[in-house]
Amino acid sequence: MEQLQPAGLLKRLMALVYDGFLVLALWFVTAGIFVLVYPHTGLPEESINGVTRAAPGYLKGILLPLLLVETWLFYAWFWMRGGQTLGMRAWRLQVQDYRGGSVKLWQTVVRFLGACVSWALFGAGYLVVLIAPHQTLHDRLSATATVELPKKPKKS
Repeated sequence: MEQLQPAGLLKRLMALVYDGFLVLALWFVTAGIFVLVYPHTGLPEESINGVTRAAPGYLKGILLPLLLVETWLFYAWFWMRGGQTLGMRAWRLQVQDYRGGSVKLWQTVVRFLGACVSWALFGAGYLVVLIAPHQTLHDRLSATATVELPKKPKKS
């Protein structure tokens, strides 16, 4: 079996941009449903200049956690089924267990939380990829590896 190389920083970031567009679309749909459903929940609302909306505390306490869980589910679904999100597929990247197998549910949780920490540190967790063994903070914490898949041979 061929030894796969760790994915580089630029390819990881480009795949993240691709996936970011998909996640943003999911957020828009979720927020739209939230705005439609919220007035019928009986939860507190406030009215400003005749416009009724959810109380800000409830937006932070309900919508933000909902969007975070939704984002984790998006990544966990793809990582556990083939190890590639759509952005990763475009850039020929794959997430694997450190032994080369498929990613487990617990690893998706640790990986996602580690990625959140990486972003909270202004991307410093991603810069760790520049140091051997060339894996990000969330790769290391979750016992996973993000590798670059070889190009498929052209059909002749």
